[in-house]
Amino acid sequence: MRPAPANKLSEDERAQILAVANSEEFASMPPSQIVPTLADRGEYVASESSFYRVLKQASQQHHRGRAKKPSNRVVTSHCASGPNEVWSWDITWLPAAVKGQYYYWYMMLDVFSSKIVGHEVHTAESAELASRLMRRTSLAEGLAGRKLVLHSDNGSPMKGATMLATLEHLGVAASFSRPRVSNDNPYAESLFRTCKYRPDYPNKPFGSLEEAQVWTQQFVRWYNQDHKHSGLKFVTPAQRHNGQAEAILKQREQVYREAKRRNPQRWAQHTRNWKLDDQVWLNPERIQPEALKQAA
Repeated sequence: MRPAPANKLSEDERAQILAVANSEEFASMPPSQIVPTLADRGEYVASESSFYRVLKQASQQHHRGRAKKPSNRVVTSHCASGPNEVWSWDITWLPAAVKGQYYYWYMMLDVFSSKIVGHEVHTAESAELASRLMRRTSLAEGLAGRKLVLHSDNGSPMKGATMLATLEHLGVAASFSRPRVSNDNPYAESLFRTCKYRPDYPNKPFGSLEEAQVWTQQFVRWYNQDHKHSGLKFVTPAQRHNGQAEAILKQREQVYREAKRRNPQRWAQHTRNWKLDDQVWLNPERIQPEALKQAA
């Protein structure tokens, strides 16, 4: 009979993993969210892969909430090496109580940090409303004198004369999706998908404009301040935007190093990589392959 591997989890450790994963706090989270949350508290229970393995063996591994299995997308050429260099914006429709009517959620997202920097809900789509949001968001983010690229699709609110005049006045470079290319604005599309698959997204249409405004405000607060973003090594968009992410990720590295020191046989090679990319690209297929390799 072959001896058990030195790094095999004990029954007590397996039980602890299941207890943590099924606790009230973590029952609705996947291991990819549980592990960094524990690391932020200086706690290490097991690796993400161990969580998944134990949950699978216990027939508890599955997609939670309304989220569908993510599909691969072609990444959609502006480079952001810090916050407030490249923004993406779009409008999504929120169903109203009256059949055939909608509220329109205007949203601006920082590509580097994924933070929602500005948003409003209105009863119409127009370049004038988009222009007003752009002015307010620019002021809130202190963009005076700074260069910014604003990317969007080719809708009329995006390319209307009022909006374009505002961008020119603010010194903002307008960038638009290529004709007949459906995934040229992936950051905004991904965000709206995250929103509409949230467990608390209303099952019924919004009863009023005020109701839609309250819900979107709550979502933005959660997304910016609480949501550990998978594309940001599971720090929040606000932490990335405000420069706090580096210290948080260094703390996680220290937790992992200490866990490896205490139990080295559990680690085949290196500990988990908690380093964020220094650059984030929009439409990278438009740049040279050499530059893509450097950015990857």
